[in-house]
Formats: sequence, structure tokens, C-alpha cells
Amino acid sequence: MNRLTAYLVRTFASDAIALLAIVTTLLWLVQCLRIFDVVSVRGQGILTLLGQALLSMPALIVAFLYVAMGIGLARALRALQDNHELHIIHASLQVPALLRATAIYSALGALFVLAFSNFVEPLANQRLSAWSASITADLVGRTLTPHKFTQVVPGVVVMIGGRQGGGVVTDFFADDRRDPDLRRTYIAESATIAADESGNVLQLREGSLQYTPDGLRFSEITFGRYDIAIERLSAPIANSDNLAERDSLSLATEALAQGEWRSAVVNKLVERIGEGLRVFGICLCVLATAGFPNARRSRQRFPLELGVLVLAFIERGISAYAPLPAVIAPLTGAILMIIAGVAVLVWRLRERRIPMPLAVPA
Repeated sequence: MNRLTAYLVRTFASDAIALLAIVTTLLWLVQCLRIFDVVSVRGQGILTLLGQALLSMPALIVAFLYVAMGIGLARALRALQDNHELHIIHASLQVPALLRATAIYSALGALFVLAFSNFVEPLANQRLSAWSASITADLVGRTLTPHKFTQVVPGVVVMIGGRQGGGVVTDFFADDRRDPDLRRTYIAESATIAADESGNVLQLREGSLQYTPDGLRFSEITFGRYDIAIERLSAPIANSDNLAERDSLSLATEALAQGEWRSAVVNKLVERIGEGLRVFGICLCVLATAGFPNARRSRQRFPLELGVLVLAFIERGISAYAPLPAVIAPLTGAILMIIAGVAVLVWRLRERRIPMPLAVPA
């Protein structure tokens, strides 16, 4: 890496890192405000509020990182244009250095977002789920008021009749309406919170499970003892898949050991890989648009930052609504950005090719 390439990489990265730091801080504060009521209602302190908001940040960073990299690259190229450095790079035939710098910048960003999407985000989701389960266990075991309906999480209401020694509650009632297609109601004469190797478990005794699936058909199952994981009462959606809480290495290792690649696992891995492709796609599009000097002096220029946001919005829309198989759809927008960026870049490089000076005979 020569000095020019290193200088360009630092220039691109500094703008992206500054923007990412500002947006991450703002998103963290917004998360704190968003979950403030939920945490306060569940009787938790400020440290729980800050910690849970922090654990929710990796998913937001993954969603915004490629946008921050695109905006950082666009701002850096605009600054090089205004300082006439971009003119010098093209006039001195240093375009390969610009291409190398963009490639290194994109590769570093892709590695960062892949590390977050494949390992950091699943670990954060796992810790957040376990923390929420422990809070729910604490709420069910200690802070519930007898004969009072309490919302454990949005969509789950719990009531107890009284308390006995050893953490036993009587006349347990829980109504779970998180899933719009299936409503569950748990009724038991007594309940006890216990811990096993998989986490906290709510042991219901002498009761019934009533559920109403879509179509308003009512069913009831009676039991002498029924164990329900606390996560079932604390997760945002009932029966949610735990793939989001497992890193890609463990998913791939399990699939290889079993000799079976489930479609849900493949889709999750492809979705995480697509986050890295988005970085390359948006950087190529920005370079093809703003990586060439011009002589326009108009003060009213289209803001490149807005263009990056519009491009990201279009890419997300294509990936979400592309009429393609589920295993390919998450990559559609990123692949189209890469193709468009490479095509425009090659066309503009051929158009602006500067001939080498001819040798003058002595």
C-alpha cells in the first residue's frame, strides 16, 4: 500500500467512523427512551435500562453500517473534489490508487459488518434474551401483586392469587396474546420458579392450557404438571426461532454434523452474508458517481448523503419484495448494486481514459 492509497483509506474511514459514532449514540439514546416505560413498569433500575438498550445496538449497527460507509465515502470524495485533489489524482494517472483505496475500505467495512452480523449480534441477542428471562422470573417470583393484573411484556398479562413459602404462588393465571394467530391462557392452582440446565423454568401444577388458534376454535389441555420456559413469557413473539441467538459458526457446525441444511438455517446464513455484499455494492455505486472530477462550480449541488439514503432504501425494498426464492432474495439488492456500480465505473473509466505521452525521439 503506497502513501496515496493509505491517505485515501484514512480519509474515507475517518468520515465513516465519525458518522457511525454519532448515529450509534443517537440510536442508543432512542432505544433507552423506547424501552424506558417497559423497564420501569417491570420494576428495574437505570442500569438495566442502559444495559438492555446497549445489547439491542448490534442489530441496529448492522442495519446502518453500510449506509454510514456509503455516506462517509461520498463526503470524502466530495471533499477531494472541492480541494482539487481528485483532479490531481486523475490527471497524474493515480486512479489505480483510488480504486485500491476504495477496495481496501470496502473490504474492512465488510469484515466488520460480517463479524457483527455473524457473531456479535447473535451473542447480544442471546444475552438480551437471558437477561429478559431473568427479569421476568424476578417479576413473576417477587414483584407480582396478588389479585392484580400485571403486564410482564407487551401482550402477556399475569395474575396470582397469593404467595406461600419457598417461592410458591397460588392461583396462577397468564394470558399470552403476542401471536395474532394463536392465543394461549395458562391456569394453575400453584406455580414455582425453578432453574435447570436450560435456564429458568416456571413449573405449573394442577391446571390447564387453553389456546385459541386462528378461526376462533377453542381447545383445552389439562395437566398435573406443566413446565414452561421463562423465555416463552419474555420473548417479543411467542415461539420465536432461536436462530437469531446462535452464531453462524455453530449453525454451520451443527448442519455439517447432522448432514442436513435446514432452509431456515441457510436463509439466515445467506441473510448475514448479504450484509457484507451491501458494503461493496454501495461503495462501488458511490465511487462510480462521485469518484470522477468535474468543472462545475454551481453551489446548488445534489446532496450525495441523500442519494446514499435513497439508494439504501431502494436496495432494501428490492431485497424484501423481489419475487425470487427466499435463499436468493436477501442478496438481490446488493448484487444489483454491485453490477450497476461496476458497469458505470468501467464505462466512466473508458470515457475518461487519459492517453500516455508519446516518446519524443532525440
